[in-house]
Amino acid sequence: MSIKYCDGHKDCERQRFQRRFCAALVAFILLLLLIVLIVWLVLRPTKPRFYLNDVSIVCINVTSSSSLLTVTMQATMASRNPNSRVGIYYDRADVFAEYRGLQITVPTSLPAAYQGHLDASVWSPFLSAVDVPLPPYLAEALAQDETAGYLLVTVRLVASIRWKAGAFITSHYNLRVRCPALLTVNDGQGSYGSNSGGGQGYFKFQRAASCVVDV
Repeated sequence: MSIKYCDGHKDCERQRFQRRFCAALVAFILLLLLIVLIVWLVLRPTKPRFYLNDVSIVCINVTSSSSLLTVTMQATMASRNPNSRVGIYYDRADVFAEYRGLQITVPTSLPAAYQGHLDASVWSPFLSAVDVPLPPYLAEALAQDETAGYLLVTVRLVASIRWKAGAFITSHYNLRVRCPALLTVNDGQGSYGSNSGGGQGYFKFQRAASCVVDV
């Protein structure tokens, strides 16, 4: 058995101090993580709730020959934070529309916002695109839906959010919202485009419905 000697009394003291400092630092970090975990489990933040209040198609034009779609619509979405102790930062949020799983409008960015405890927010972005290429079968299906006076679209929101509990702010989480909307013309009686510029001859959705939210 060999015995390890320190070169000097000061070297031994320095080694003992370094060991104690590392042990104290590790203990402090573990304690901090434990406190954060306890606070998080006690608060248990609930994902925000989203509702689609209104969708109005201002103009839509699809040509079956060239399979190009031009569309402009306005969607009104409402969001509520159900947490009484946790706020939500919306650092980035984009909204777009889909038809039968295909994105038909370019993403519209929403302004960054903070949603306090039990607060509600409302957004009404315009969603549009010009000459979007569609598969021929999808262009034909959309033209048939126009003629029938029924159009099912999905309004989607993709956001990057952070939770805030007191002074503690989490890292970013991905928020995905899906809002199906069945639009009709003249209460489902068809005659799309009979009134140019909106009104009775245009597709509308005016029944508030809840959306599917994933975090």
